[in-house]
Amino acid sequence: MQINLPDIITQIVTAKGSDIHLTTGSKPILRIKNRLITLDNHEVLTKEGLDEFLNTAIRPDQVTQLYAGKEQDFAYTSSDGAYRFRVNAFIAQGNPNLVMRYLPSEILTFEQLGLPTIMHQFSQLMQGFVLVTGPTGSGKSTTLASVINEINHTRDVKVVTIEDPIEFIYQSDKSIITQREVGYDTESFSGALESAFRQDIDVILLGEMRDLDTMKVAVTAAETGHLVFSTLHTNSAAQSIDRIIDTFPTHQQGQVRSQISTSLQAVVSQRLIPTIKGDLTPALEILLANNAVKSLIRENRIYQLDTVIDTHRKDGMISMNVSLFDLIRTGIVSYETALLYSPDPVSLRNMLKRSTI
Repeated sequence: MQINLPDIITQIVTAKGSDIHLTTGSKPILRIKNRLITLDNHEVLTKEGLDEFLNTAIRPDQVTQLYAGKEQDFAYTSSDGAYRFRVNAFIAQGNPNLVMRYLPSEILTFEQLGLPTIMHQFSQLMQGFVLVTGPTGSGKSTTLASVINEINHTRDVKVVTIEDPIEFIYQSDKSIITQREVGYDTESFSGALESAFRQDIDVILLGEMRDLDTMKVAVTAAETGHLVFSTLHTNSAAQSIDRIIDTFPTHQQGQVRSQISTSLQAVVSQRLIPTIKGDLTPALEILLANNAVKSLIRENRIYQLDTVIDTHRKDGMISMNVSLFDLIRTGIVSYETALLYSPDPVSLRNMLKRSTI
């Protein structure tokens, strides 16, 4: 049975939801404000219906690869051209399943997203490395889209994005923006990065650092005068830096620590937290690479970075617990919700006890 995808898309857009889950043998499910809502008025999805969609959305060789056990990531645009989705297709118990992440056409500003003003500094950097990290669905791509969009409207630079798949679409303004999709426009992240060195590039948006080769070239690009933005699926600044270093062979880790200490500008670790009103708001840890941070990275004392964050709030750094504390204090997030998302609930409780909330 054919999927009534236009109706499903209308519902996710109207409800300002984030994801569509299409699972063989189940009715469509939408994620709206962090809750999963089943569309009871729809028919149960069939293998034939999902196969029909896949055969129109991706190439035949991709369908073959999917059924051979290789998950497929691709972008999908609705038939009327109005709405875009990032899609992950996979096989479960022999049947196709899809998760479609809605990509709003409007790129929001930092203020509209509820991000701190320190974010404006990142769009003005001339070189170095900025990482935005967090679990799946934490808004990393949306945050980076805001950074790139601000660069586009305020600076005359050449920007290349390397993504899998391309998510937000930019219209060149003051900047020249070239967007390349892995699997279509280039074979790999690392290959596209190496090619970027010969394309007179100022700013690079790397959708994700997935492997050693990509990390090598990204670190080199940041060290040699480019401004590089990328993401990692990590939960804190310290964990992010450790992840990069640990990806390299042991005999290269000392050199990589030195490279990162020289090129790193900032790490933003974020989560999307349910608000009292039922919406989602970002909670962030922000690490800025000052001299103390660079020394700790170089000397392999990354475990002490949390202390630097705590003692440099006046410079714009913030810990996740302080961010959660501020959300409680301003009445945006409940005490109970903040504790659920805190990396250290005991410390957050103590912080709240000492306050006058």
